[in-house]
Amino acid sequence: MTHTRPLSYAQNMEDYHLSLAFAGQERGTYIDIGAGHPIAGSVSFWFYRRGWSGVVVEPQDNLARLHRRLRSRDSLVQSLIGRGDEELDFYVFDRLHGLSTTVKDYAGAAKEPFRTLRLKSVSLAQLCQSHSLKTIDFLKIDAEGAEGEIIAGADWTRFRPGIVVIEAIAPGSGEATWEKWEHLLLANGYRFALFDTLNRFYVAEERDDLMARMPTERAPWDAVLHMYEIGRARENDVHPDHVLAQCLERGFWASLPLLDEDVVAAILQRGCELSGVRLENGDGEAFRASLGLIASAYDGGFVDD
Repeated sequence: MTHTRPLSYAQNMEDYHLSLAFAGQERGTYIDIGAGHPIAGSVSFWFYRRGWSGVVVEPQDNLARLHRRLRSRDSLVQSLIGRGDEELDFYVFDRLHGLSTTVKDYAGAAKEPFRTLRLKSVSLAQLCQSHSLKTIDFLKIDAEGAEGEIIAGADWTRFRPGIVVIEAIAPGSGEATWEKWEHLLLANGYRFALFDTLNRFYVAEERDDLMARMPTERAPWDAVLHMYEIGRARENDVHPDHVLAQCLERGFWASLPLLDEDVVAAILQRGCELSGVRLENGDGEAFRASLGLIASAYDGGFVDD
């Protein structure tokens, strides 16, 4: 099924607003700090899918592994970004990865279970230098309270993104946070352009071309198709990959009894984790028979439609 509205992968149409500023530019480079999932909720995936590439920073291991598999053109940096070269406590929310933060007060206020890791941090200036970035079209920062530290660790003279997008609302409370760091951007030659109710967009003062195209008000919500509207690919025929998902589903279930035992065990464990269900590790004749029974509705064992 085709759609007249473009699909936005981001939480609040950040990718769409950026696309208006970069209209007609076929290739470009971004830095995505606090990238999260490589597709769902991503600000940079819109551009990656259209041929762009860049540096993606994501310290959480499971998300970093996904990035490496799904976005091979990007350079993945599994680290924290801060004022400089140091070690910081990182509070990780496995179930709600978007809450993970270096700010202890934010972690405690979330009222969700988390674990604490000690991770290395580098400055934004070090990140840019180590990747020899000559041109940066946009920089996105979503660090759950550490935005000011990241901005303070930049070299805004040597490395000047055309547009800077920064989450400007505190998680949970919804309080404004930009008073803590906006003056640093303004003092380094960036002009405020847009507040979309969650993020603030700034344009480098020398980029009149971008300022002319950058919207100053949030676009109508129905200007794009949102991720929640397409839902799960197998279940929703408006999803752009609905047919592919159906074929994969049937092929997977039909192939289930033929998969290696360690693969089946890993799939089962992952499914139990996501479902919150506890099952014994499958092995033995009874378990193999169950796999065959499940597959028989898909492999031609019996006709179910």
